[in-house]
Order: sequence, then structure tokens, then C-alpha cells
Amino acid sequence: MYERVSSNVRKSYLLIASFAVFVIAVGWAFGHLTGVGHWGLVVAVVLSLLMTWGSYFNSDKIALAMSRARPADEREHAQLHNLVEGLAIAAGMPKPRVYVVEDGAPNAFATGRNPDRGAIAVTTGLIAKMNRDELEGVIAHELSHIKNRDTLVMTLTVTLVGVVVLLADWMIRALWWGSGTLGGKRGSGARGLVALLGAILLLLAPLFAQVIQLAISRRREYLADADAVLLTRYPDGLIRALEKLRDDRTAVRSASRATAHLWIESPLSAERAPGEAGATTPGAWLNRLFETHPPLESRIAALRQSALGAATG
Repeated sequence: MYERVSSNVRKSYLLIASFAVFVIAVGWAFGHLTGVGHWGLVVAVVLSLLMTWGSYFNSDKIALAMSRARPADEREHAQLHNLVEGLAIAAGMPKPRVYVVEDGAPNAFATGRNPDRGAIAVTTGLIAKMNRDELEGVIAHELSHIKNRDTLVMTLTVTLVGVVVLLADWMIRALWWGSGTLGGKRGSGARGLVALLGAILLLLAPLFAQVIQLAISRRREYLADADAVLLTRYPDGLIRALEKLRDDRTAVRSASRATAHLWIESPLSAERAPGEAGATTPGAWLNRLFETHPPLESRIAALRQSALGAATG
């Protein structure tokens, strides 16, 4: 477990460094091609420092705001608070902040750079559709993400990926509206080069963002499932919860590509054909290729195999 924590901390620093290098490189190219010179690099350095600093200390707030999560009232959601507090004590960690997302789709996510800043958000649909054991399994899964520092990498990605896309959009808009520095002898050539660079960056930015999310590794979901079972000592609770998530076809309205990797189940999964639990719509194989989560059926099978091995061992 300690090795996984150290690995996730290293991944976070690598993610921040990669982002800073990317922004600085774009700033240098923009300044060189438009004639702005070193000012483009200076602006990029300042921007990368501000964004990386802000994302490290505020990524959890950004993720909660993007998901429209609100603090869960302790009286209205007494059972939810009791489950979170009991599992946190069992895990030997501080009780995370508890949030609720007003959405009929069952889902949940965790955020926060460390256990002291951890937060768990669940949808009202999850509370309504899960019994106590199933809800406990989901919460244990999310607590495992916080304890293992998975959320440190996951929440940083939300902010940094968003900045990459906004940066690409800014370059195109800046070129479209024109700039006095694009004039002169090399104005037309510079304009064409910047247009090409901006177009390429804009086209590749979503793919770049998706690659970052996938680099976080789908394996973390299997590990969090296993840790959740160790915490609750009751694999059936999480297994039944995952089965309900698998069979439910509603989508989380407040979810986006930037936050999809945070949830226990991808909120943007391709819809299955009506009446066919395993069937998918045409082109679904391409969606699965870029999914941030392993298939729920695979996670359920892994938990059942583990439970069978423990029972016969």
C-alpha cells in the first residue's frame, strides 16, 4: 500500500512537470512565430506556475464545483455520514468531507490531494437505489482512492486537462482576431505557421487530454475494489452495487470528459441496446478503447473470483 502511495505522489509531480513543459513550449513557439519574442515565453512560464500552483491546492474544489456537488446535510443524510465516518475510522484516516450531487443516475467519486483534504460525493440516485451494504461498498471504494492517494493524481488531471484545451482554444482565437505583431515582412508566413500550429494543437488537445487520463491507469479501479472488500469484509455488498451500476442506463448530467475518470463508473459509458445487458451500440468498441474505467463486468468477475478464493483457501 505504501508503495502505491509513493507511486501516485511521483505520478503527480510528473504530471505537473509535463504540464509546465508543455505550456512553456507552446508559449515559446507562439512568441517565436508571431514576433512577440521572449514575451510569449515569459507569459507561458507565469501561466504554467499559476495554473500548477492553483490546480494542486484547489483541484478538489474545482472538481466538486464542476460536478455541482453540495455539502450533505448531516440530518437529511445521516446514514451516509455514519457510513463514511465508520469506514474512515476502520481505515485509520480522517473523515472526508461528504457531498451530494442532485442527479438520478447512481454514481460517486472521491477527490482531494491527501486524506486530510479528502472529499466524497455521491449522487442522490445512488442513495435511492442502493441498500446499506451496497452503499457501504461504494463508499469503501472511494475511501480507498483517498487513502492510496489516487485522488491526488485524479483531481490534478481535471484541472490540467482543462487548461490544455483552453490554451488550444485561446491560440486559435488570438490568431483569428489578428495581432499587430503578425505584420511586416514575414507576417503572412508567420500567420500560416501559427494557424497550422494552432489547428494541430486544437485537434490534438482532446486526444492529449484523454491520453493523460488513461495514463492514470485503469488498474487503480481493481485495486480500490480489492481494498474496499478488505475494509468492509463483505464482498457481496460491492459486487451487488457494481451489478446495479452495470444494469442502470442513466447518465450523470453534470459529468464531463474532464471529470469522467473520477467516478466509480464512467458516467459517459456507451448505452447498451434495450433489453440486452451485454450488447452495445455500433461503434461502441471505439468508445471502450478510450474509456477511463475497466468494464464493470470484469471488475465484478475479479471480485467474485477473489471471494471464491478466500472462501476455499
